[in-house]
Amino acid sequence: MGQTITEKIFSEHVGHPVYAGEIVRSPIDMVIGNDITTPISIKAFEDSGATALANPDGFSIVLDHFIPAKDIASANQARISRDFAKKHEMKNFFDEKDMGIEHALLPEKGLVVPGDVIIGADSHTCTYGAVGAFATGVGGTDLGASMATGDTWFKVPSTIKVELTGAMPEWVSGKDVILTLIGLIGVDGARYQALEFTGPGVANLSMADRFTISNMAVEAGGKNGIFPVDEKTVEYLRARTTKPYTIYSSDPDAVYAREIKIDLASLRPVVALPHLPENVKPVSELTEIIIDQVVIGSCTNGRIDDLEQAAKIIAGRKIHPAVRAIIIPGTQEVYMEAMKRGYIAQFIEAGAVVSTPTCGPCLGGYMGILAAGERCVSTTNRNFRGRMGHVDSEVYLASPAVAAASAILGRIAEPKEVLA
Repeated sequence: MGQTITEKIFSEHVGHPVYAGEIVRSPIDMVIGNDITTPISIKAFEDSGATALANPDGFSIVLDHFIPAKDIASANQARISRDFAKKHEMKNFFDEKDMGIEHALLPEKGLVVPGDVIIGADSHTCTYGAVGAFATGVGGTDLGASMATGDTWFKVPSTIKVELTGAMPEWVSGKDVILTLIGLIGVDGARYQALEFTGPGVANLSMADRFTISNMAVEAGGKNGIFPVDEKTVEYLRARTTKPYTIYSSDPDAVYAREIKIDLASLRPVVALPHLPENVKPVSELTEIIIDQVVIGSCTNGRIDDLEQAAKIIAGRKIHPAVRAIIIPGTQEVYMEAMKRGYIAQFIEAGAVVSTPTCGPCLGGYMGILAAGERCVSTTNRNFRGRMGHVDSEVYLASPAVAAASAILGRIAEPKEVLA
């Protein structure tokens, strides 16, 4: 019987063929923690009696949610990770000197590659499926156990095949693809399943598009999102890593739980309304919604391609006087590249605020908390009630292009309205 990419990755790791529904104990290639979750994992690791990491080079800590520290509590959290990293002489520890949002930073550093099994104590660990890896989020105690043992248990997920055809129109991007899919199947439409993106349309997606799409697989309930490896993937990896990797592709007779077809050419800019990512509507139907804030960044849309989209719309214009616009590059490398290209100056001249890389407002941490009744258009991944601040605030999920256009006009807007 044929296998999917996800089944093949697990088969290689456990040493024999496995299929959806089977329970396996798999070695882990990369374990990832951040400043919020790692202290919990460290406690579980030490409480187990472990004294050494099972795979030191396969463990990364990225301080990103509240860094630079926003208060005493977050400073204490970060210190726990710093002390642990120093004690264990960790190679892959990323702090303020080389900071970035974990799911933007680790691919950039070449630490995640095709064929890997990756876990992280953050639900958006599924981002790494963009490079053909199996990647999923776990709890902090589960992560602590894997730090000690180097492996963990999985139920091999069944797979939903998402066949993409055509090419996206101007100002439509990966964010519109994944929001459209979530709107079709709902926030539990892929519960504990793999979303495998395939078809001729994949070739028309940039790596940034693929990272965005994989990142939000979890918003459809997915265990993981995964793309086949093609020339674009290999080119991306060649510039970033020397790690060996294995490329897998699904067999023609692989068994899928469901098949969905999306014609990329038919897509239009969309927005997910409060308070669920499945509440998706075309931007053209929402242009009377007045907003207070725009956030462009996060592990979903903080890459240089995303800032480029925003800069093309914002350059030479002014942020609406009633709107606060916050730009957050995903990593320091992205920040530096945006500076070289002149984007940062354009954002500041337009009246936006530019932050150091951080998760910040995405989870209601800092750098843009909403007051009661305020509305925000955000390129982040969740818009649950109270996610970005007060329970009576509202978050509208959109692409960087839509967010930038909205920042200029002071209401939800299509890019073409600004550029006309």
